[in-house]
Amino acid sequence: MLELIDTYWLYFLVGQYPKGPLGGLALTVVLASLGLLLALPLGLLLGLGRISPLAWVRLPVTGFVFVVRGTPLLMVVFWAYFFLPTITGHKTDQFTTMLAALVIFDAAYLAEIVRAGLQGLPRGQMEAARSLGLNYLQALRLVLLPQGLRHMLPSLVNQFISTIKETSLGTIIGLSELSFIANQINGQVLVKPLEVYSVLALSYFVLCFGLSRLAYALERHLSKPQTPTGPAPITSQVPA
Repeated sequence: MLELIDTYWLYFLVGQYPKGPLGGLALTVVLASLGLLLALPLGLLLGLGRISPLAWVRLPVTGFVFVVRGTPLLMVVFWAYFFLPTITGHKTDQFTTMLAALVIFDAAYLAEIVRAGLQGLPRGQMEAARSLGLNYLQALRLVLLPQGLRHMLPSLVNQFISTIKETSLGTIIGLSELSFIANQINGQVLVKPLEVYSVLALSYFVLCFGLSRLAYALERHLSKPQTPTGPAPITSQVPA
């Protein structure tokens, strides 16, 4: 295995870059990061739509979230691969196809994270904000979202871990992410499939385990009671 790593470590990391397109572990991280970042605003809007008091907003959003969450990501990849060219008028590349599929898929899961984060707040928060004269949108933006997003951070890290693993489906459409690179190396070496896929599994494990520990640390930090940071109250001293 050490000989394999010594020979192909750069190919595992960046693919053919800089003599060719970026690939390998670097492309996996870039694709997962972009997918989650682009899905965040859409997931936030869908999450707010899930708890909207307006039925004409809530019901279509709920239907969309349920359909996407109930569909395998592989099918979403195929939809993006065949549907995007009919919209754009030209065939999209593998990276754009996979990125679009991840954004759609992650947005549906982020919508449920946002919904759970907001509904997990005390029920009196909205009533208290409305009693101060804020309208519904102002109460969400100024009172509920700042509290809810803070508690969503561990779930967002966990979703990032899932997104990293989901990028492996890009190998089906020829995207040169980490799994595709491993398949190419296995095709060149031929006699060391155990070593090749052990390195692949180890790469995913190190990356995802590190992020899972980050999520655990965030969860522990956020579970600590918040202490006031203002000046200590002044107490009067009465002489005996």
